[in-house]
Amino acid sequence: MEDTFRRQINYLRIAITDRCNLRCRYCMPATGVPLKSHQDILRLEEIVTLARVAGSAGINRIRLTGGEPLVRKNVVTLVRDLAALPGIKEVSLTTNGIFLSGLARPLKEAGLSRVNISLDTLKKDRYRYITRRGNISSVWQGIRAALAVGLTPVKLNVVVTRGFNDDEILDFARLAQEEPLHIRFIELMPIGAAAASGSGYVSMDEIKSQISRVFPLEPLANLVTNGPAVNFKVAGGTGSIGFISAMSSHFCHRCNRLRLTADGKLRPCLYWDGEIDIKGPLRAGASEAELAAIFARAVSLKPAEHHMETGWRQPRVMSQIGG
Repeated sequence: MEDTFRRQINYLRIAITDRCNLRCRYCMPATGVPLKSHQDILRLEEIVTLARVAGSAGINRIRLTGGEPLVRKNVVTLVRDLAALPGIKEVSLTTNGIFLSGLARPLKEAGLSRVNISLDTLKKDRYRYITRRGNISSVWQGIRAALAVGLTPVKLNVVVTRGFNDDEILDFARLAQEEPLHIRFIELMPIGAAAASGSGYVSMDEIKSQISRVFPLEPLANLVTNGPAVNFKVAGGTGSIGFISAMSSHFCHRCNRLRLTADGKLRPCLYWDGEIDIKGPLRAGASEAELAAIFARAVSLKPAEHHMETGWRQPRVMSQIGG
């Protein structure tokens, strides 16, 4: 599918649940967010139907998100069904990693290609603080399990926040030197609790400058499915470092994605509050051709770029969108 700005849209991010076992401070309030009823959430067979339609329209990559996707019942079955769809070349997943150790092998056997794991600190107490309830040792068990079964490249998503984890930037860089992990530093974005705080932003130039003073960085152009990251190899290391500059140097000109929320709304852009309902027509008996037309409409509505720098704020919290 091609949008108004000649971008090829081939990537669908599907939030399969709005529920999460953590309460990360930049993602949602301590009390959580009002959850959708089970009736409001897309059923697994509905997700597969929409993915099949998307595949016939030109989508060839799918990423499962949440909430936390691994809290969704029968997620392994869902992965198997999605991976078997014609035209779908890759199914990947973003997770906090807490439940990954017990699911890594069945997910791999079902057809999952790789995982991204959210990890903003390497310190036990800090992890507990930012997640309000998580155990970092469970995350590391999940990381090791993903590496062991070949859910690679294993990427760690690190949102850098001033005054919280900006003193760990070099520790994460060192991890990329010592382990076959791909560390992706992400700028804090004004969504949900992060927008409410209004502080904590660290630019990617600052992060990269701090790393390059200690670790020589070699440009890396061929990391598989590198997405929006600008990637580098740490000299002598086994992993890589990626920089995602959503605020300071956005990548909108090469955006290739649509998002499907857990309650069945298509979002042309993460940072745009327009949504197109596809669950309603699906449940009303729309044909696959009619559903494909809704996907095409969503693609046609993709804006040229986001406008977060102007003070725009996303009305949903990140856990409700799928990141």
